[in-house]
Amino acid sequence: MTRFLRSISLTHWIFIAMLGGLLLGWAYPAESQNLKVVSNMFLKMIKCILVPLVFGTLVVGIAGHSEDLKSVGRLAWKSILYFEVVTTLALAIGLVAVNVFQPGVGVALPPASSASTGVTATKVTFGGILEHIVPKSFFEAAAANDVLQVVFFAVFFGIALAQTPEPQRTPMLRFCESLTEVMFKFTGVVMKFAPVGIGAAMAYTVGHSGLGVLANLAKLIGTLYLALAVFAVGVLLPMALWARVPVRRFLTELREPILLAFTTTSSDAAMPDAMKRLTALGVPKRIVSFVMPLGYSFNLDGSTLYLAVASVFVAQAAGVHLSISQQLVIMLTLMLTSKGMAGIPRASQVILAGTLVSFDLPLEGVLLIIGVDELMDMARTTVNLVGNCLATAVVARWEGLFPPTTSNSTASGQ
Repeated sequence: MTRFLRSISLTHWIFIAMLGGLLLGWAYPAESQNLKVVSNMFLKMIKCILVPLVFGTLVVGIAGHSEDLKSVGRLAWKSILYFEVVTTLALAIGLVAVNVFQPGVGVALPPASSASTGVTATKVTFGGILEHIVPKSFFEAAAANDVLQVVFFAVFFGIALAQTPEPQRTPMLRFCESLTEVMFKFTGVVMKFAPVGIGAAMAYTVGHSGLGVLANLAKLIGTLYLALAVFAVGVLLPMALWARVPVRRFLTELREPILLAFTTTSSDAAMPDAMKRLTALGVPKRIVSFVMPLGYSFNLDGSTLYLAVASVFVAQAAGVHLSISQQLVIMLTLMLTSKGMAGIPRASQVILAGTLVSFDLPLEGVLLIIGVDELMDMARTTVNLVGNCLATAVVARWEGLFPPTTSNSTASGQ
C-alpha cells in the first residue's frame, strides 16, 4: 500500500485534493471555512520564496553577462513590445465578448448606500503607477512582496554590479547564484505540501461562495470564461505556434503551477515553481529571471480582459450606454492603469473601482461582482500564469536562445 501511494505523482495528488476539497466544501460549508488558515499558510510558504528568487535570478542574469549590457535593453524592449500587443488583443476580445453577450442587461445593482463597504474608490492614474515603481527601500518592497519594485531595484543593482571591478563583483555574483539555486530547491520542498494547501483552498472557496452563487451571475461568469478561452485559442496558441514552442510539452511541464494558480487564485504562489519548470523546459535562466517578473507587472492578460468585461458589465447593469469611442477610451485607460496591478492589494477590484469612478459609472457594480469574483479569479489567474510563461518562451525564441522543439537536451539553464 505504501509503495502504491508513493507511486502517485504530485499532479495526481493535486487532482485528488481538488476533488476532495470540492466535496468537503459542498458537504460542510461552515466547517470548511476553518481550512482557510491551512491554505493561507501554504500560500505564505510559497510567497516567501518570491523576493529572494526574483532578486537572485535577475542580478545573475544581468551582472553575469556584464560584457553585453546592451542585450538587457534589447530583452526589455522585446518583452514590452510583446506584452503590449498581447494585452491589447486581450482587451479587444473582452470588449467584443461583453458587447455580444451583454451579461449586465437585466441585472439589478445593489443599493447605493452599501457601496462604501470595503470598496476602494480612488482613481488609479498612470502617473501614480510610474511613481509606485521606484521603491523607497528595498527592504520595504521585499516585506510587502512588491514584485514590481523588487524588479526595479534588482535591475539597477545588477547593472551596477556588472560595472564593478571583478574582485568585488565575483563574491556577490556567486552569492546570488547560490541564493537562486537554494530557492529553486526550496520551491521543490514547499511544493510537496501543495495537495494539502490546494485541497484546503478549494474547500474554502466552495464553502464560502457555494454552488448556488453561480446562478445569480452565471452569464457574467460564462462570458468571462468564454472570452478567456477565445483568447487562449485565438491569441496564445498562435503565438506559441509562431515561436515554435512545443505546446504539449509546455503544458505538461507547467501543469502543476497551472493547477496551483487555478485553485489558489494567486499568481505569486505559482510563479516560483513556474520559473523552475521553464528552466527545465530549456528556457535560459537569465531570460526566465527577467521576463517572468516583468510580465507579472506588465502582462496580466487574464486580469486585463476581466477588467474590460467587468467595466462594461457594470454600465449595462446601470443602464448606461457606452459608445464605441467611450469603450475605446476605457480600453486605453485599462492598458495604462492595469500595469501596476501586481503591486496593489486586491488589485482587480481596486483597478475596477478606479475605472468606474473615472467614467462616472456606479461603484455599486463592484459589490455586485465581489460575490463571484473568486470564481472568476481562478480563470483569470490561470491565464495570467500561462500568458507569462508563454511570453518568456516566445522572447527566448525571439532571442534565438530557446532550443529546437525536437531537442530536450540542449537546455543548459544558463
